[in-house]
Amino acid sequence: MLPDELKFKLREMIAGAESPREKAIDVMFAIQELQGWMSDEAMVEAAELLGMTPLELEELATFYDYIYRSPVGRYVIKVCDSTVCWLQGHQRVIDYISSRLSIPMGGTSADGLFTLLPVCCIGYCDRAPAMVVNNRVFGNLTPEKIDRVLTQLAEKADFSGSE
Repeated sequence: MLPDELKFKLREMIAGAESPREKAIDVMFAIQELQGWMSDEAMVEAAELLGMTPLELEELATFYDYIYRSPVGRYVIKVCDSTVCWLQGHQRVIDYISSRLSIPMGGTSADGLFTLLPVCCIGYCDRAPAMVVNNRVFGNLTPEKIDRVLTQLAEKADFSGSE
């Protein structure tokens, strides 16, 4: 299932480690970068490459918020639900995004562009409420700022950096 080129790259990465297990997250991220999420088939192949069981890899994958075990949208919007963001109105942010995109928390938009997920603390407490979109952080969220971000995302193909 995985392309031979990726398998070669992953084997090289694993070979450079003291223990193959220490590269488990990196392997899952590399596979996820290619296909957007970690399918069951990908988990089996990754486990074989790492000398682990699929269950051992599954335990790691379900622990980390950034490993997706089901398909997600092109842009994954993670709204911080830490105590500080909660105090600063994270629920208003969730409700606004959910309403604007017509998706519930955990859902993906019909066009496959957006997925809305919670995340515990992104370290942007001084700019709460905050969210992360594909590794780009946004704080001091207001409906206007959220609208600008969502519009920009819908119009752009590539998206990186922080704000």
